[in-house]
Formats: sequence, C-alpha cells, structure tokens
Amino acid sequence: MPSLIDLETSLPTMVAAKPFVVILLGPPGAGKGTHAGPLSANLGLPHISTGDLFREHIQGETELGKLAKICIDGGNLVPDDLVLNMLFERIERPDCEKGYILDGFPRTKPQAEALDAYFGQRVQVVALYFSIPDDLLVERIIGRITCKHCARPYHLRFDPPKEKGFCDECNRPLFQRTDDQEEIVRKRLEVYHRETQLVIDHYARKDSVFREIPALGNKEQVFQDLLQLLFK
Repeated sequence: MPSLIDLETSLPTMVAAKPFVVILLGPPGAGKGTHAGPLSANLGLPHISTGDLFREHIQGETELGKLAKICIDGGNLVPDDLVLNMLFERIERPDCEKGYILDGFPRTKPQAEALDAYFGQRVQVVALYFSIPDDLLVERIIGRITCKHCARPYHLRFDPPKEKGFCDECNRPLFQRTDDQEEIVRKRLEVYHRETQLVIDHYARKDSVFREIPALGNKEQVFQDLLQLLFK
C-alpha cells in the first residue's frame, strides 16, 4: 500500500508539468468528505468543498447563499451557473497553483462539461468514485454530526465523540445539518440518481481518468484503497 513517502515522491513528478486535480465523486454520505481532509494533508493540495462554500455564503447571507439555502434545505441541487461562478473564482487563487481536491463538484453533466472546457489540457485529472448502496448511505447520513468550529466530522453510531455533543479536537459544540434528516436524504438520493449518475458515466468513459472505490469497508482500509487507485 502507498505510504506517505510514496506520496511525497510521486506527487512532485505528477504536478511538475501540470496542476494535479482530484475529483471526488459519489452520493452524499459515501465518504468523500471523510477522506478529503487526510488526502489533502498527504498531497499538500487544498480541499475545495462546494458544500463548505455554500455554507460560507449562507452564513454571510449573500445573494448566492440565500439561493443555495433554498435548494439545499429542499434537498435539491444548486443551479449550475451559481456553482460554476463560485468555484472558478476559488480555484484561481494562488493556493491552487499546483492543484486541488474537488469535493462535491461536478454534480451534473453540464457542470462536468464546463469543467472539461475550463481545464482544457492544462491539468492532470483523476476522478475517484465512491460506490455504496443507498440503504447504507441513509444510515450513515442521518447519524452524522459535525463540529461548528473546526468542521471535524463524527457519527452517532460509527464514530461518536468521547463527550456527547462536543468535539474531541477543540471541545466546541457539535451540530447536525438541517439537510441530514431522513426525508430530505432520500430526496437527495433521488436527485443524485437522476442527475449525478450522468456525471459518473461522463468520467467512466475516460479510462485514464476514472477510478472506482467500493466504500463499504472501514475508513482506514478505504483510504488505503484510495491511495492505491490514485497512483496506479
């Protein structure tokens, strides 16, 4: 299995000519957010979550935030033009010069096509797809909670905090997202299968780009599998 030393020697070679972009694909609750942080730390690339960007705008009560909140609370996708404008502004910042990790984007085929056009031949891309059955996803999502301060994720059943309601890392309060209720989760999965499956198909046709990860094991094993696939 790849070690941190392997990653340190592999990444400079991969990004020497072009920025290295990792796209994390899969339904909500499949593990994209769980593995994005450790992957970002190992690769030394920023983790860009469209969900986090939406929440920043929602908390700031921007026009984008108001529109995104209506969609997210209803279990619907945020319109492509809003997502694209926000994302392209973010990845033009200096910390993305060597590459970045995209978590939660693209979610529609038009988004994937717009991203392809934006990239052209300027970047190296790997699309990592986390595959998992719907029933397990629902169980995972409705039990997850997050730290309000440092965004450290937990799960009420699979990864509970040591002290109920408080983060192990910073001792700040934990919360559950309003869109992690079962009814909304099932609606989000319906939307995912209707819209985002087209994105999976889009990347699956690109053999040199696409990697599929069965996300059924424990998170340590899944992460090792992820590293193996990333550098195969």
